[in-house]
Amino acid sequence: SIIFSPSMLCTWLSTIAGGMVMLCVSLRIFFPYFWQDLIYFLRRKRLKAMVKKWESSGILSITDLFMQRVRKIPHKPFLIYKGKVHTYQDVDRRSDRIAQVFLQYGNQKKGDTVALLMSNGPDFIHVWFGLAKLGCVVAFLNFNLHSRSLLHCLNTCAAKALVIGEDCLGSIEKEFIFHLLENNIAVWLMSTGSPCQRVHTIPDKLDKVPDHPVPSHLKAVTNTRNTAMYIYTSGSTGFPKAAVITHRRAFSACLAFTQCGAVSQDIMYLTLPLYHISASILGICGCIELGATCVLKKKFSASQFWNDCRKYNVTLFLYIGELCRYLCNQPSKEDDRVHKVRIALGNGIRPAVWKEFLMRFGPIKIFEFYGSTERNVSFWNYTNKIGAVGRAGIFSKFLHSFVLLQYDIWKQELMKDENGRCKKAPIGKPGLLAVKVTQDAPFSGYAGDNEASEKKLLHNVFVKGDVYFNTGDLLVMDEDGFLYFTDRVGDTFRWKGENVATVEVAEIIGMMDFVQEVNVYGVSIKNYEGRTGMAAIVLKPDQPFNGERLYKHVVDLLPSYAQPRFVRIMDVMQISATFKHQKMHLVNEGFNPEIISEPLYFMHEPAHSYIPLTREIYKNVVAGEIRL
Repeated sequence: SIIFSPSMLCTWLSTIAGGMVMLCVSLRIFFPYFWQDLIYFLRRKRLKAMVKKWESSGILSITDLFMQRVRKIPHKPFLIYKGKVHTYQDVDRRSDRIAQVFLQYGNQKKGDTVALLMSNGPDFIHVWFGLAKLGCVVAFLNFNLHSRSLLHCLNTCAAKALVIGEDCLGSIEKEFIFHLLENNIAVWLMSTGSPCQRVHTIPDKLDKVPDHPVPSHLKAVTNTRNTAMYIYTSGSTGFPKAAVITHRRAFSACLAFTQCGAVSQDIMYLTLPLYHISASILGICGCIELGATCVLKKKFSASQFWNDCRKYNVTLFLYIGELCRYLCNQPSKEDDRVHKVRIALGNGIRPAVWKEFLMRFGPIKIFEFYGSTERNVSFWNYTNKIGAVGRAGIFSKFLHSFVLLQYDIWKQELMKDENGRCKKAPIGKPGLLAVKVTQDAPFSGYAGDNEASEKKLLHNVFVKGDVYFNTGDLLVMDEDGFLYFTDRVGDTFRWKGENVATVEVAEIIGMMDFVQEVNVYGVSIKNYEGRTGMAAIVLKPDQPFNGERLYKHVVDLLPSYAQPRFVRIMDVMQISATFKHQKMHLVNEGFNPEIISEPLYFMHEPAHSYIPLTREIYKNVVAGEIRL
């Protein structure tokens, strides 16, 4: 046998300790984010295992998860809305009643798609869960959309019914409702008043039905890869598209706050519209996953934000870049740092706003992430590095397969080698983000639009037969593996937290009888997130520009965020060799009357018209004296 002397043992222990110290020092020098990368990787693997455990135990949908929470914490506050508390049990029973209303007074059945046109409030969630309990697929509609776009949304998801919130009813034309009825689309109102006998009402029937659960076989989900809901996104091909959200995708997204370290004792503040995936899945479903409480607001208010956080002891909130900037633009107060908020999760915050936000409101952990409704990848800035949208750490290859491809901004196409294969963008250079489509990272596509779904896929990128999802975004990766958002490509830009599809806007403006040709694009303005809309117009021969008529036209047919703020009148539109509108030179010239000799117009709301853009108006817009 081997006998270890005390001196030998001490030597060995010293050697091991020295080696560990050297290893830690080496990791610190050569892999400074190793431990953070490892912790994030292990946490992601643990959460993935959690989803599989749910599936094996029969939890196959968000409503199944919600019902589990109801059994465990029935009397815990789930929603707080306008000061009123709705417990998990309250929401369950109310949603049961709504399910019973649809079951007894309607003909909705498992597998049918029902669209929701509702603003924020507990009844949005009651109707959502009630329909889900019947096995229906729910489609969330943007309540800012006008009739033409709404009809497109209903057609693409093949909706059998539409539920309209009481406060949304005023913006809906009766002719639109009659058109739906004629096409066998049932209309339900969260109101006691009805424009005609064929339109169903819900509130007056709630007391006539029991709050008993509907038969379990109606809502049974057999596969987490089945469609749970449709959430609309305006991509690069025009009208809103119905992104397919599977139950598994919803599970993955609802774990977002858990990845940030949130716990059941946290209280979430939710001001974003529930038709957005951030609010509905990351927010509401994330709250359910945590077993936490959500303070729900009808809409965002910068002046009420921190008062609400203090009133309700808020510890978490969701943001978009604009939200944080609006908070920073509020007058400073002595109690700016008096709150319990510790985590903020979202995307789109600019570095300057990020820094100002932390300096003013205290050491809140900001988790910036990259992702969207239909994408098959998400990146997380789990190190809280200011400016980065995410990080591709040394373990990232075990989580997803992505690449940044060289992209020609001017030609708006991928750059390829002599063999016709794509080329990777160098470190530090912008590249088009593409994500490999696999079983673990599927692209579910868009409902009712196979052409749009196929356009989002890149084939034979590096080898024959491979398939990548085209995100349409340009990102940059630095030497440390941090990712930074650069811009969107194609026909979409972002304004006021919404994606604006230029094809749809151009089509609307092109309806005017004095417009011969139109090219819509986004222009940057100092101290504003994203880009605001601008339309270059070629007038028909002998037709004058009519600012009042155009103003009324876009206000009637487009949501506010999609209405072009500037118009440029051109003699001829520049096109490429493939007959595509050239946008880059228009984007670069912006709306500066000192650079552009052609007539420029500004959308002036007090005048209800597009008025000539003078040098004085331009300076006031740039200086922030005229707010957009």
